[in-house]
Amino acid sequence: MDRLSIIGITLALVAILGGQLWEGGELNALVNLPAMLIVVGGTLGATMLQMPVKVFHQAMRILPWVMVPPRLGYLETTDKLVSWSVSARRKGLLELEDALETERNPFVRKGLGLLIDGYEPFELRSILELDIEMEEERLYQASKVFDAMGGYAPTLGIVGAVLGLIQVMGNLADPSQLGPGIATAFVATIYGIALANLFCLPLGAKLRAVIDEQSKFNAMVIEGLIAIGDGTNPKVLESRLASFH
Repeated sequence: MDRLSIIGITLALVAILGGQLWEGGELNALVNLPAMLIVVGGTLGATMLQMPVKVFHQAMRILPWVMVPPRLGYLETTDKLVSWSVSARRKGLLELEDALETERNPFVRKGLGLLIDGYEPFELRSILELDIEMEEERLYQASKVFDAMGGYAPTLGIVGAVLGLIQVMGNLADPSQLGPGIATAFVATIYGIALANLFCLPLGAKLRAVIDEQSKFNAMVIEGLIAIGDGTNPKVLESRLASFH
């Protein structure tokens, strides 16, 4: 669980709602279903129109990473790589077949399988680095879904404000109808700006940070596997991998 994300979201909401109360306003003044429909529905619709289905689906799949990022286990994986290095130096690479069967991380399992199959270090690095690059590109494209939402939300907030003002102008003769129209205008603007700057844009940036951390972990795995293939001293390997932590 990413505590900083939870604290950040909580602090943002408390700051806005607390400021509203401090100024003497009421929280129900910020609740406006028409404005919410315009901003949230319009933002989602525009984003769906822009993004391919696979990219949008991938974005929804990795969204939980903001709160619960993938567990990488730097220390645990370092210990495994060092242990495999000791076994490979003593009994050869085929000794690692048992580890291959029990390894659960797909990237580590693929790299270990290539190592056991006798791929040369440069071939191993080339294949795995291409995997990292392609996966990183797919995940980056998914994170940009939230950047797109952050771009559309303020504009849809303005659309909501204009629609609210149109309602006001059309009911100038009926003062009882002016309040709801003005409320929709101002609240829609707030929704658009808040949705973009408190949620969508930070979500995209946080996901990219998680993706970068995952790529760094995979780079550590590559270095470890290549060192095992080269017969590097386990102590040297352990020191080298420690720089990734």
